[in-house]
Amino acid sequence: MRSLKITIRFSALCLVVLITLKASAQTPVVKTKAGYIRGVTENGIAVFKGIPYAQPPVDDLRYLPPVEHAAWADTLNTKAFGSIAAQPFGNKPTGSEDCLSLNLYTPAADNHKRAVVVWVHGGSMTNGSGKGMDGHAFADKDDIVTITINYRLGALGFLYLGDVDKKYAQSGNLGLLDVVMALRWIRQNITAFGGDTNRVTVMGESAGAKLLGAVMVSPASKGLYSQAILESGSVQCIRDSITSKNERFRLLAQLGLGQNDAAKLLTLPADSIIKAQGKICEGIGGNSQFGPVYDGVTITEDAYKYAAGNLSGIKAIIGTNENEGAAFTGPNNNYVDADNAIFKPLFQNDAPMAYAYYQRQLKTDSPYAAAVKTLTQYMYQMHSYRLAKVLTNQNVPVWMYRYKYQNGKPFGARHGDELHYIWSADKILASNDDAAKKQLAAGLHGSWVAFIKTGDPNTSALPQWPKYSNSTRQVMIFDTTDTVTPLKEVYDDKDFPSAVFILK
Repeated sequence: MRSLKITIRFSALCLVVLITLKASAQTPVVKTKAGYIRGVTENGIAVFKGIPYAQPPVDDLRYLPPVEHAAWADTLNTKAFGSIAAQPFGNKPTGSEDCLSLNLYTPAADNHKRAVVVWVHGGSMTNGSGKGMDGHAFADKDDIVTITINYRLGALGFLYLGDVDKKYAQSGNLGLLDVVMALRWIRQNITAFGGDTNRVTVMGESAGAKLLGAVMVSPASKGLYSQAILESGSVQCIRDSITSKNERFRLLAQLGLGQNDAAKLLTLPADSIIKAQGKICEGIGGNSQFGPVYDGVTITEDAYKYAAGNLSGIKAIIGTNENEGAAFTGPNNNYVDADNAIFKPLFQNDAPMAYAYYQRQLKTDSPYAAAVKTLTQYMYQMHSYRLAKVLTNQNVPVWMYRYKYQNGKPFGARHGDELHYIWSADKILASNDDAAKKQLAAGLHGSWVAFIKTGDPNTSALPQWPKYSNSTRQVMIFDTTDTVTPLKEVYDDKDFPSAVFILK
């Protein structure tokens, strides 16, 4: 009888051990600089959601650069996404000021030193969040540590107060500094998650690419990444301090405050600020309202001048979509008064140059087609090729692409259309989609994976993709058939400034 009791107790103990081991396997725990964190196992990989990479920027930290997060004593649960940044949602604010977190997907928290990709989301620098893209897309099958981040947005992330108080000299670049802080956290901690500090690729689309462009030309980012993928974005969102102050005046007026009442923004409820932001960002012009600032501290000199002398040692993929502008204007828009309905809201003081190009296009195109071409050039393509030119002039390896897949739609290949084929490639390849879509997904996603892991986007699924040269201008065309095409010319309006949006 005694032997039976011992056997039962031993069996129970083994069961407890097995259950504990199983639970441990399903709840990965990793030690970070600030303390231990506990994640979850999803699809066979370790996932950590809502990791705080900085102190919550609330109360006295509002409008100040991010501060390293304090250490915690107990193991922190990182099983659910953190709050998104405060932003408008319809007519109501959503999100929180306490938003500085990142999400990390790793095949294993071991010592394999995998390549790392850091996704910076788009959304006009007023909307969006890191959880908008699923990190499993690169982590599960491609063996890449994938990180998506939140950063401060809109009037809480890019409102210039440097002329109000020197304490807030960098307030117009808080979203940028949040990205830099996230990259510092990655550098300090990624080895424990199976990542390689020397193989970090930053990747963004639209406002995410524009913000990364600003990050790249800020001295604060030096040494924190080795590669960049800029989809539909360059350095065109960095504005001068006068423009930034005038944007602040617009916000203050919407709040019923005077130009000298900026200090009240330090204590106003975040919801009140976001509601006012939503009002001034209504309509097509909302795409351009907020962004980084030449503040003399975070960004110290002209972006192209800085890029020409300080970005050696990196590699980049840069590209745009064939008809970016079709995402912002449609066949039923007001083309009778296109200047006031489209161009002035988007470009403000830069509008006359874009409008002049539009009028030239009207000689051969419909108003809709002319507007699409103009917005594509002046909002996106011209700026991407300008940056590529500067980088290649200092022997930085750059691969240029053009996404042209129309998908059976007039003016297809619109802004953002390529994202589906990059982030949902596995689903497309496993679906009943036609061969063209599968080929596109395999080519785009495969090239991005190859670049992130090896520093070269070439794969057996594509024709040889040469580095971009200012003389031959060879570009990879992603379409129903992928081809390399030498561009006859690259359009550049010499009078158009580096900043898309100027408000004097």
